[in-house]
Amino acid sequence: MPDDAQYVAQSVVRLARRLRHERHTDLTPNQLSLLGILRKHGPQSPSAIATRENVKPPTVTRTLNSLVREGLVLREPDAVDRRQIVVSLSDKGEAVLAEERTRRDSWLAQRLADLTADERRLLNKSAAILEKLAQS
Repeated sequence: MPDDAQYVAQSVVRLARRLRHERHTDLTPNQLSLLGILRKHGPQSPSAIATRENVKPPTVTRTLNSLVREGLVLREPDAVDRRQIVVSLSDKGEAVLAEERTRRDSWLAQRLADLTADERRLLNKSAAILEKLAQS
C-alpha cells in the first residue's frame, strides 16, 4: 500500500506544482486559496475560515491582512454581532482570482484535450475521489 500512496502523492504534488507554474501573480498559494474560499463559500469570519481550512486563526489573520492591504478582500463588522468581523471578496479580488483561474484552467483544458474520452472520464471520477480524500 505505501507504493500506491507514494505514487498518488507524488502525482498530485507534481500536478499542483505544474498548475502553480501557470500562475502569473505575486500572490502566495495561501492568499489564492483564501480568495477561493471566499468565492466558493461567501463572506465569513476569520475563525470560520481557519476552521474550514484546519489552520490556526493567526495564520488566517496574517493572510487576510495582506489581502486587505492589496484591496482584494473587505473587512466589515458582522451584521448580527458587531463585535465580530466578516471578510468578503472585493471586486478586485474577484477579478484577480478569475484571471488566475482562467489561465490555469486554460492550460489544463489543453492538456485534457490530448487525453482519450475514457481517460477524461476516469480522471473525472478520480478527481471526485481525490476531493473526498482531501476532505477527510
